[in-house]
Amino acid sequence: MLQQHSSVRVAVVIPCYNEEAAIGTVVRDFRLSLPDADIIAFDNNSRDNTARVAREAGARVISVPLQGKGNVVRRMFADVEADVFVMVDGDATYDAAAAPMLIELLIENHLDMVVGSRLSDEQTAYRLGHRFGNVLLTRCAATIFGKTFKDMLSGYRVFSRRYAKTFPVHSAGFEIETELAVHALSMRMPVAELETSYKSRPEGSESKLNTYRDGFRILLTILKLFKAEKPLAFFTAGFVICMLLSVGLAVPVFETYVETGLVPRIPTVVLSIGLMLLGAILLVCGIVLDTVTRGRNEIKRIAYLAIPALQPVRSRE
Repeated sequence: MLQQHSSVRVAVVIPCYNEEAAIGTVVRDFRLSLPDADIIAFDNNSRDNTARVAREAGARVISVPLQGKGNVVRRMFADVEADVFVMVDGDATYDAAAAPMLIELLIENHLDMVVGSRLSDEQTAYRLGHRFGNVLLTRCAATIFGKTFKDMLSGYRVFSRRYAKTFPVHSAGFEIETELAVHALSMRMPVAELETSYKSRPEGSESKLNTYRDGFRILLTILKLFKAEKPLAFFTAGFVICMLLSVGLAVPVFETYVETGLVPRIPTVVLSIGLMLLGAILLVCGIVLDTVTRGRNEIKRIAYLAIPALQPVRSRE
């Protein structure tokens, strides 16, 4: 299939940290699946022989001193020149044979991102805690941003050059997957999802994820992105909460005043007024920031459109 698009430059970019046991398999599998692709391993301060093994397997190795997957993705998109970017974790859990199908889907449908959603029957490959957390966070994002992906946290994705060169990376760690998905949704980019097989890590390879710590960081990232992308809704929610609390505190005081003509609980009155004023301030902030966000999104859209869409020349063979 992919041979039809012989002019397309494909780069396989692999973030890796202490993946000596798996990175060689990843590089060889993707070399077999995408023989013409530029395969680059981004070594993020590994304490083992990850860089050496990747280089011996045939990959180009780039060191990223700033720790965290988000920092690695920032370097990937900045330093690599390609028409299509295939990003995959260096843990040998994703199916390299699916890469041509992901790329074909991206090119044929003029998409900006295709997510390889994980499909696995192995309990050890996709632990129940991670599976539950992924579903919970995905539904949370769907509630805030509308339609989203089934597997928002997948580490297997294909991007267009337009996406890679206009993505403003803010995250530093594993929450980068959430930011990648939300950026596409907020910019209303054409995206798709394709199920791919997911398997266990090879023996000697250990996961760097912490279910609770990283899940909490991802949840915080969703809230931050909600504030940044939809400030009016975010601050209006704060206004409604403050207003309800203020009214709830004021009603008993008002009832006492109607019955006796006295206002015995002055601190409660002051608190009620303060909450209402705080709510009004939050609402004004939301209105102002919504205007600013609209202008920022217009600038991001102009930058996105400034990069030509992928127009591959088909091979005559």
